[in-house]
Amino acid sequence: MESFQLLLDGFASALTPVNLLYALIGVTLGTLVGVLPGIGPAMTVALLLPITFTVPPASAFIMFAGIYYGGMYGGSTTSILLNTPGESSSMITALEGNKMARRGRAAQALATAAIGSFVAGTLATALLVVAAPAVVSFAIAFGPEDYFALAILAFTAVSSVLSRSIVRGLASLGLGLVIGLVGIDQQTGQARLTLGIPQLLDGIDVVIVAVGLFALGEALYVASRLRHVPPEVVPVGRAWMGRADWGRSWGPWLRGTALGFPFGALPGGGAEIPTFLSYAAEKRLARGVAREEYGKGAIEGVAGPEAANNASAAGTLVPLLTLGLPTSATAAILLAAFQQYGLQPGPQLFDHNPALVWGMIASLFIGNTMLLVLNLPLAPLWARVLRIPRPYLYAGIVLFAALGVYALNGTVVDLFVLYVLGLLGYAMRRFGLPVAPAVIGMILGPMAEIQLRRALAIGAGDVTVLVRSPIAAVLLVLAGLALLTPVFRRLAARRDVDGVTPSSRAD
Repeated sequence: MESFQLLLDGFASALTPVNLLYALIGVTLGTLVGVLPGIGPAMTVALLLPITFTVPPASAFIMFAGIYYGGMYGGSTTSILLNTPGESSSMITALEGNKMARRGRAAQALATAAIGSFVAGTLATALLVVAAPAVVSFAIAFGPEDYFALAILAFTAVSSVLSRSIVRGLASLGLGLVIGLVGIDQQTGQARLTLGIPQLLDGIDVVIVAVGLFALGEALYVASRLRHVPPEVVPVGRAWMGRADWGRSWGPWLRGTALGFPFGALPGGGAEIPTFLSYAAEKRLARGVAREEYGKGAIEGVAGPEAANNASAAGTLVPLLTLGLPTSATAAILLAAFQQYGLQPGPQLFDHNPALVWGMIASLFIGNTMLLVLNLPLAPLWARVLRIPRPYLYAGIVLFAALGVYALNGTVVDLFVLYVLGLLGYAMRRFGLPVAPAVIGMILGPMAEIQLRRALAIGAGDVTVLVRSPIAAVLLVLAGLALLTPVFRRLAARRDVDGVTPSSRAD
């Protein structure tokens, strides 16, 4: 009941005319930028991060909530109309969605994606209201060693899950940890890795890192592979669904929500696994016409994964708000936004800033409704946005990123750091290193270092203090499993291949 009362207070804050305007601006900008090819929610939030610096914190995070959900929806539009997923979690939507569009059912595909996003987002946000206070009450018992173990779990899980190989994931994480070391050591007062540049004594701003690695790095990477032929956009009519489409979609929406939310809340869970599971489950449950349409444009193959994708987005907010633990690239950038306002997500955030937290959660319900009202009638307009020539598009992204970063402190050093990080982001994409572990390492690295030093100080230098707490011990075991599971899986697959005899191959 206490959570329900706090949520009502949050609605009272979110429903003021000013905050409603910010929510509308957020969902519109999020969808507009998220619709553009190759731009996912993480890059959308990173690109729009600088525009909120003059906005009060409560209004800024209401706006970010709209940008977050708007960017999630925008990725489905590019997947369906261009067969170009904005991020890995939208790949499954492209499998059936683009085939539906090529069969003349683009309107139905966009409609089931929009309504599925609304249903899943609303149900998952309701689960967030229930789950967040329970996690907060549990997190209050955390000591320094527990927070250090939690950071190690986040590092290993994200590095192993969000990359094609553990080595590349850990290499990306190492880059992020090094970036996080730049500046003055908080305990000794010594300058680290500043190269004698006074502007780096306060460290590299998280906004510069997010915009450089995500927005600028992606723009440079895509620009290096630009095709001069304009993309083929499938024409879109009025977004609508017939009675048969409704009957085939409501089940996948609910099942996708049930799969997406818990995976989003897990460290390293992400949205990729539940979208794959949802697609596989719907394909297995398909009967009659639906089974025949799989691979040719089945509406269940759009409804289920889109619901799982958006439910996972709400799930990532549980560990982010309650533990300060980002479980995805977008959550890492949202954590950077909190830190930009001098706020640290965690149990104390709910005690010290309840109006901000519950106003943001309430705005998720409002933003979901706004997205549905906006995107159903405006689907043809978003399709026209996709016709912007890509050279102009990515040149605009570079310009907007530079202006936003320069507005932070008004120094040329920030621009230089931005371009260096942009080139680093390009190189990471070029050689297959995931960007998310680097951002998470940069943000959580300083926190992990401080908690490690506190724990060792409490234990008078005894390293065993790191495993004396049952919570820390369990978290470190889970971190080891997250690191070793892909290795065991690969060894098992190799053993299966080696165990196939020539005669069995012939059979």
